[in-house]
Amino acid sequence: MAVEKTLRVAVVGGGPGGLYAAALLARQGHAVDLWERNAPDDTFGFGVVLSDETLGGIERADAVVHAALGAEFVRWDDVDVVHRGRLLTSGGHGFAALGRRRLLEILHERCAGLGVRLRFRAEAPDARELATSHDLVVAADGVHSATRESGAAHYGPSVTPGRCRYVWLAADFAFESFRFEIAETEHGVMQLHAYPYAADASTVIVEMREEVWRAAGLDLCDEDESAARCAKIFSEALRGRPLRGNRSTWTRFHTVVNARWSQGNVALLGDAAHTAHFSIGSGTKLAVEDALALAEAVAAEPDVPAALAAYEAARRPAVASTQRAAAASMRWFEEIAGYVDQPARQFAFNLLTRSRRVTHDNLRLRDARFTGAVERDFGCPDAHTPPMFTPFTLRGLTLRNRVVVSPMDMYSAPDGTGVPGDFHLVHLGSRALGGAGLVMTEMVCVNAEGRITPGCTGLYTAEQAAGWRRITDFVHTSAPGVALGVQLGHSGRKGSTRLMWEGMDDPLPAGNWPLVAASALPYRPGISAVPRALEAADLPAIRSDFAAAAVRAADCGFDLLELHCAHGYLLSGFLSPLTNRRTDAYGGSPENRLRFPLEVFDAVRAVWPEDRPMTVRLSATDWAPGGTTPEDAERIAAAFVARGADAIDVSTGQVVADEAPEYGRSYQTPYADRIRNALGVPVIAVGAISSWDDVNSLLLAGRADLCAVGRPHLYDPHWTLHAAADQAYQGPAAPWPAPYRAGSRTPPTGRG
Repeated sequence: MAVEKTLRVAVVGGGPGGLYAAALLARQGHAVDLWERNAPDDTFGFGVVLSDETLGGIERADAVVHAALGAEFVRWDDVDVVHRGRLLTSGGHGFAALGRRRLLEILHERCAGLGVRLRFRAEAPDARELATSHDLVVAADGVHSATRESGAAHYGPSVTPGRCRYVWLAADFAFESFRFEIAETEHGVMQLHAYPYAADASTVIVEMREEVWRAAGLDLCDEDESAARCAKIFSEALRGRPLRGNRSTWTRFHTVVNARWSQGNVALLGDAAHTAHFSIGSGTKLAVEDALALAEAVAAEPDVPAALAAYEAARRPAVASTQRAAAASMRWFEEIAGYVDQPARQFAFNLLTRSRRVTHDNLRLRDARFTGAVERDFGCPDAHTPPMFTPFTLRGLTLRNRVVVSPMDMYSAPDGTGVPGDFHLVHLGSRALGGAGLVMTEMVCVNAEGRITPGCTGLYTAEQAAGWRRITDFVHTSAPGVALGVQLGHSGRKGSTRLMWEGMDDPLPAGNWPLVAASALPYRPGISAVPRALEAADLPAIRSDFAAAAVRAADCGFDLLELHCAHGYLLSGFLSPLTNRRTDAYGGSPENRLRFPLEVFDAVRAVWPEDRPMTVRLSATDWAPGGTTPEDAERIAAAFVARGADAIDVSTGQVVADEAPEYGRSYQTPYADRIRNALGVPVIAVGAISSWDDVNSLLLAGRADLCAVGRPHLYDPHWTLHAAADQAYQGPAAPWPAPYRAGSRTPPTGRG
């Protein structure tokens, strides 16, 4: 049931989102007043990009506006990437743009024709005043929204600045397509984003890190000087032509997130509610889509409160997804200096897939020729071999493909013995038969006190070693070509807890064992037991336990050993400043916090066979203030690589209980990407990698060398073989076991 009465609507802000909301609500018969502080022809920036999806929504909602826009659009399909003088083109992308001023004119005309009362050069009354005189208030007053700030206690805004400076400029000619180009200057990397918005004009955005901007002296330039300097830096792209501004100032992008989008009868819209970095599209696009959703909700719901709830429910998931993609894209450009040494085609592929919205499979559909060239550069022997099914060598071990079954704690050793039993044989054996290149054990504990739960396995007794030998023999015999890796660790302050499904991280009700850690800090204050802070004299014994476990692991026939220095367990507890409060030689400075984990690494590497690789798992961020930062993680990773680590397995978090992770698809992979490209070291990427398309994309972009896939392998032990079948790959990198070959094709469905 829709709102039956004519609403009095106030719209604050005359940008595209506010104007379009006004037009749509007026079209429904409501009385709309709009306030805009600027003149009708005042605008910032130049061109606006809209997607086909957004245009489809406009066409359904208002054919008049859609037809007017269609007559103005400049369209193109190609993206040109210039890397160190080399031009690479990828097609099939489909963009449409028009001038921002012309867009405003179209919306002004539509609003006027529908009876919207437009007030230009007029400050809107306070939102609280409007809320009493109108039935609905639409606050489309931009990124610096006065409405949002006056109600900040309710809306709960978070405004986070980026690390780059950028400026909007224009060129008086039309680029043939979207163009991205880098300039490697004496001050650092600068980048150009440019696209046509009219037959004779293009938007040009110049962006760089804050420190590069200051070093170049651009912070001291006025608008004309900035335009002249940028035109000189990118003179080849501009064909020697000038750039012009339009009240163009250097600014930092601010990501706006709000806990709530409405209060009473007031709704935030567009940049007032949320922002997304310009590199994935246009804030105008999001604002127009907000307007469409708000108008639909008003038309469908019985009253204003229900309409605003429906509006937010409809838009919030889409906006959150866009903001995740925008954050990934923005970070990519902030870290671009780490990618410029990539080969040109890989750099271009990395750029195109940076937000994770465009993937390898999607790009193949858009431009098979370009993507095929990237695959050949990567080492795919033919068009039928996906990147994930190419081999990779670590020290003396060559993995037949790039898929790793993540270490996943099973908590299933019987009777607190730490002995892997039939469950582990079936669990690891089935994943090995499932086709992955490397299958990892759970964290295997180096002594009884180092267990997380009574169900954790160990490698500190002969009986445990015999159990593991049974499993390695099965894998090497029944799944030849699959490597089996062991992860060694010690629970530290996170030990003596219940099985995961009985209460994750909850202490045992009885039978607890004493905990040790870098410092006497409980994992969950008031709940977890307080560990004993290890004395310097205690450390040699623990170091020896790790080495002894490594000797047993080698005798068991494991192909690779990983040292667990992540997730808040003992060695991770030494690394993080949040969990290491020591004042001796093993605490304080980053070098001191690294001391004991490096000593353990050295002890293990000394007894681990020379030809077998050794990796280290790290938490690259603690997701908590004052904890390990990505910069810290680089230094930690570099220290292990200098001691002989063959690869870094890059995870995040689980170090402190009050962490605040930024979950999302492949959310941990940027940290692996950063370490790989900063240090030139092989990395294993983890973290919500759920599709074979994601794996191929990460590999081709040079963000990872191996991809660890966990939960999908719990859902489907044959995930890797099915990924091969889905991609029509039948080569040696993912062979079906002989007894299973009859099932290597998708079974027919229906009745026969």
